[in-house]
Amino acid sequence: MGTILVNARLWWRPTVFLMLAGAPLMAQGTAGSSRGGPETTVPGVPAMPEARGPLELRVIYPKWKDLVVARDTSFIFGSVGNGTASLTVNGYSVPVWPNGAWFAWIPFPQDSLMEFRLIARTESESAELTYVAQRASRYIPPPAPVWIDTTAVQPQGRVWWPAGEEIPLSVRAAPGATVRAILDDGTVIPLVADPAPAAVPWGIRAFGREPARLRQDLDETRYVGVLVARTIGPDPGPIVGGPPRVESGHSTSPPAIIEAIIGADTARVDWPIQLAVVAGPPVVVELDDDPDGAGDTDGITIGRAAPGSTFHWFFPRGTRAAVTGRINGTIRLQLSQYANAWVPEEEARALPQGMPRPSSRVGFLTLTPEEDRVSVLIPMDHRVPFRVDEGDSSISLRLYGAHGDPNWIRYGGTDPLVHRVDWVQDRSDEVVLDFRLSQPVWGYRTSWVGNDLVLEIRRPPVIDPDRPLRNRLIVVDPGHPPVGAKGPTGLREAEANLAVALRVRTLLERAGARVVMTRTSDSSVGLRPRIQLADSIGAELLVSIHNNALPDGVNPFVAQGSSVFYFHPQSLPLAREIQRALVRRLQLRNLGVSRGNLALTRPTWMPAVLTEGLFIMMPEQEAVLRTAEGQQLYALAVVEGIEAFLAPQ
Repeated sequence: MGTILVNARLWWRPTVFLMLAGAPLMAQGTAGSSRGGPETTVPGVPAMPEARGPLELRVIYPKWKDLVVARDTSFIFGSVGNGTASLTVNGYSVPVWPNGAWFAWIPFPQDSLMEFRLIARTESESAELTYVAQRASRYIPPPAPVWIDTTAVQPQGRVWWPAGEEIPLSVRAAPGATVRAILDDGTVIPLVADPAPAAVPWGIRAFGREPARLRQDLDETRYVGVLVARTIGPDPGPIVGGPPRVESGHSTSPPAIIEAIIGADTARVDWPIQLAVVAGPPVVVELDDDPDGAGDTDGITIGRAAPGSTFHWFFPRGTRAAVTGRINGTIRLQLSQYANAWVPEEEARALPQGMPRPSSRVGFLTLTPEEDRVSVLIPMDHRVPFRVDEGDSSISLRLYGAHGDPNWIRYGGTDPLVHRVDWVQDRSDEVVLDFRLSQPVWGYRTSWVGNDLVLEIRRPPVIDPDRPLRNRLIVVDPGHPPVGAKGPTGLREAEANLAVALRVRTLLERAGARVVMTRTSDSSVGLRPRIQLADSIGAELLVSIHNNALPDGVNPFVAQGSSVFYFHPQSLPLAREIQRALVRRLQLRNLGVSRGNLALTRPTWMPAVLTEGLFIMMPEQEAVLRTAEGQQLYALAVVEGIEAFLAPQ
């Protein structure tokens, strides 16, 4: 095992632990003797096999190269080789399951390099292991009267911003300080204290079920201010394309500093920023997620409401928009007078200088009924940005930088799928087209044909009420590899997923379905080929099989169970039916249905869900996944959920 030194400090917030006999009070399922954890939580599955081999201490998670993101308490697990062994980790008694698996939820060392001392004993032997893992670096204030956290100065790096527009500033510094930014020309920008609850780590926010860990003390180290855009430091270069630029002969003194003062003590740090003012006609870009022509992308550029936030727009290749700002590698597109989106700069190609802002007239709409869809041709002058939203039985298309002129809307006969089409000039430069359907939304997709936009609305399949699965074309995806979680005794998630998925295929085919697998062996398949397969064959459903693990710092003894993820509303009914069946069959905690921004839930041409039946990181659930009975119960739940979704209501 190697180690990597982390030359950084940690910002540590201690937590008070209830102590019993010198050990922390463990969550339900781990208290009591360190020997013999629960054998199983799933009825109908054979008892966990017993391990009686020699002691062999293994740590499965965290690996030494992983960066653990945990404030205080987290989990570490592995196997010991003998289910009768007792085990301590850093002095804390840890349960050992009959198959030799162990799982610890304990306070973690405060150091950047965390050392864990494992001691295992049986009646005849003992074994010890000193194991080192890394903690993600966080700033620890020094023992000084005043300080500034250089990692928390925002913004920093290369910034382009419109003239006259405000930029919010923020920094962490010693409580009670007078804080200010000083520019190279002497301009002073005051920063004021803005106390707020300390941020909750994303994993605890998303998965945590302990209210105490969601409550945070007041953080009195946050200071904020406002900078009206102006040139600071050397020219950062072009807003789109081209390498960073530093003016030759520029002064080596910092373009700006941050200063904090308490009494006679002062802390001062450089503010690493290059800020250029955006003026004049905007740069217009054309989006392309495959700038190198590798041909291995989906032709979609993701748009976000703010840098680092979740996916909100899905712009097809060729979409054009004006650039109004940039922070490091992310550019801000002006979609309309009222909407902006942030996209990767590397997926934008600057058009010749002088290109006007994209604007388009929306012309006559033509609907063409086909066997499995209704295609809508939307004449456009330019490929302007757009967003698709759906209701239970409606699809709404918002076109930015557009004005409406659909004087004619031709339905193409009496096809019943699209009941009505409405349009409105929602704002001065946004057009909304509403398609009211006679049936629930099954799927849709968009594409550019020249400058015209084509919206394809999928026709729901005709279901046999007596045999709902008959002739249905379903893609079953055994999630991973690459990557994936691993259980305490080394069972790989990819292996467990495949075993369950193959049983799902067998059950579906017996019921008359046509099934296509994204993989049938322990082979590595990327996310994009899996999605492309489902789309290319016109799959009617996409179900991705997974088994779960939690982020660092989330107590798995209260946050584990069964769950199903979806992304688009059309997939929610399928997710709910599979979740009901999982809970009924596996009888684990019901974590419910969640909307998750996952690659295998984002396809729009068919309902698509991702199942997380069991937690492979938990010893008893890993053991269930090793059995044919456990795999079959999981598979039965998935198939029963699909059938319930398809059955006439």
